[in-house]
Amino acid sequence: MTENNRPTVAVIGGTGALGSGLAGRWARAGYPVVIGSRSPEKAQAAAAGFGSRGASQAEAAAAADVIVLTVPYATHAAVIDEIRPHCAGKTVVDATVPLVPPKVGTVQLPAEGCAAVEAQRAFGAEVRVVSAFHNVSAHKLQGSAAIECDVLVFGDDKEARESVMRLVEAAGLRGIHGGPLANSAAAEALTSVLITINRLYKVDGAGVRIVGKRADGSPL
Repeated sequence: MTENNRPTVAVIGGTGALGSGLAGRWARAGYPVVIGSRSPEKAQAAAAGFGSRGASQAEAAAAADVIVLTVPYATHAAVIDEIRPHCAGKTVVDATVPLVPPKVGTVQLPAEGCAAVEAQRAFGAEVRVVSAFHNVSAHKLQGSAAIECDVLVFGDDKEARESVMRLVEAAGLRGIHGGPLANSAAAEALTSVLITINRLYKVDGAGVRIVGKRADGSPL
């Protein structure tokens, strides 16, 4: 934890649109950020854009208090295997959606129910997995403009879930508690629905907005 009491955040897959967008927002909010990539050179180039640092995926995970996974589902299991030795005692935020090309507009959840539950089982009990950021358009995260989209946050550990809610707010979004980690299946599936809506209605990044209650339960 740094002097300003903000955790160091590693964004694994941080050279992609979702990862770089989140990393940039957290860096501008004063969080120490490390970009992790299979190519450290690409990570360093991406991180230079907002004054952070780049490293390999394993090095980034080792340097962080909180690890954020923004990797394609096809590499999800392999990345977890690589970084797992460096994640014990930490919170991992999983933004992975189980999209299976070419039918990314069709819901195709894995046998275990969702990618987040797969991640928790792969990491083991020493890691607190929280899932979030499934339904926010990656390209809208670029820059600092406000985004009219809520972020559903799922997790079995209350303290870890609350810490991720703070990261959501730091990124300029509103977090909504979505319940236990298994409920991540709803948000992961909804991503395919939003992709279909974008295509059929020519929408520039459809998102989710919850009405009626705030994240703390108070009326909106």
